[in-house]
Parts: sequence; structure tokens; C-alpha cells
Amino acid sequence: MTNDLKGRVALVTGASRGIGRAIAVALARAGADLAVNFRANEGAAQEVCAQVRALGRRALMCQGDLARTSEVARMLERIRRELGPITVLVNNAGIGVVRSIEEITEADWDEMQAVNLKAPFLVTQGVLPDMRAAGWGRIIGLSSAAAQTGGVVGAHYAASKAGIIGLMHYYAAQLAKEGITANAIAPGPISTDMAAGLPQLRPDLIPVGRFGTPGEVAEVAVLLACNGYLTGQTINVNGGRYQG
Repeated sequence: MTNDLKGRVALVTGASRGIGRAIAVALARAGADLAVNFRANEGAAQEVCAQVRALGRRALMCQGDLARTSEVARMLERIRRELGPITVLVNNAGIGVVRSIEEITEADWDEMQAVNLKAPFLVTQGVLPDMRAAGWGRIIGLSSAAAQTGGVVGAHYAASKAGIIGLMHYYAAQLAKEGITANAIAPGPISTDMAAGLPQLRPDLIPVGRFGTPGEVAEVAVLLACNGYLTGQTINVNGGRYQG
């Protein structure tokens, strides 16, 4: 798939580490220029941009709280000005604060939905004019096996990740005739900082006997970005943990 995305501008949210970082670099390897969104870790975002530029692609760091409409609008305007119209979007940014049934509060619920579901909605709505004008677009939402099994983080997390699947289904149905695809990726346990903080997750609970790698998720993201016939799907990258 080398250079299949040449001339495309991709925005990856939460791209400073983990799965987002791997996806950003993989999309650059496939030819895309990258807008690297991050919330706090500027140093890590700079490293990702350096990797993208080493591959011969343009890179732009974009800090912002994507649950705020004004910050989304500011970020997208800057990306368009410095890189061009955005036609590949990967909604990856998310949080996973563990709360039991007894512990979860309304504030926990609201924060999780804002970061994991509201923000992807706002960013997608913001980039759709670019995709529609181009007659070509790829929307990818990072869900989770927790959307299908309940998971171990909590009800707030499982619900937010199930919402991503519903959001992608809606966009896929509405936008297919405009050359725009929308798909979800539902990873199982992946070797990231988030998984390291969840001792309930163990490799022996996964049929293949190990955690996945960010690179294995990134391979699927590139496939979805390059394929115009895959839409409305949830791709399960979970080592057999959920066999949908």
C-alpha cells in the first residue's frame, strides 16, 4: 500500500502515544501527510512528527481539547491552512478510568462520554465538508472489545465505545454514495499504557495467548484508509477474545 494515500491529509487524534502514534506513522508510510493531535504530551507529539517527516511526509502538531467545539474549529482551520483539506480522520483519542458499579459517578460518566464519544462526533462533523467537497473520505473510529463484552473498565467506558460503533454505522449509511466510508476498529487488549494499568487483563485470558501490538491495529487502520469498498464495519483486532 505504499503511497496509496499520497496527497491525502490525515488527522489522527490522540496521536502522541500508543495506538494513535502507530496509526499516524503507518498512514505516513502509506503516503499521507499528518496532523498529529495531542492533549498534553507535547514532547511525545514532537517525536511522532519527527518520525512522519523522516518518511518524507509533512507533519503538524495540533494541541486541543476536542470535546470543546471552539477548540475543534480552531484546530481544523489551522490544519486546512497549513496542510490542506482533511480527507482521512482517525478518531483515536480516549480515556479509560476504571470505576466499579458502586464507584461510578455522574461526573465520571459525563467525562467519559465527552472525551470518548462527543469529541469524535464534533471532529467528524467538522471534517465532513472537506470530504464531501473532495468526493472522497475515510472516517475511522477506535472502539473496543469492551463495547461487545462489557470489558473491565466500567459501564461508562463500555457505553462510550459502543457509541463509536453506532456513530460509524450511521455515517456509513448516510455517506456511502458520496465516496466516504466509515468504519470502527475494536481492539482487544493491546500493549499500551492503558492496558498496563489494568491488572485484570492477562495474556492467558486471550485465545492467542498474548496482547496485541499497536502496529497490528495500525495495519487495519491503513487498510480501511486505502479501501473504498469497506464501510459500515467493525474490525475486531482482539486475538480471539470476542469472536463477532
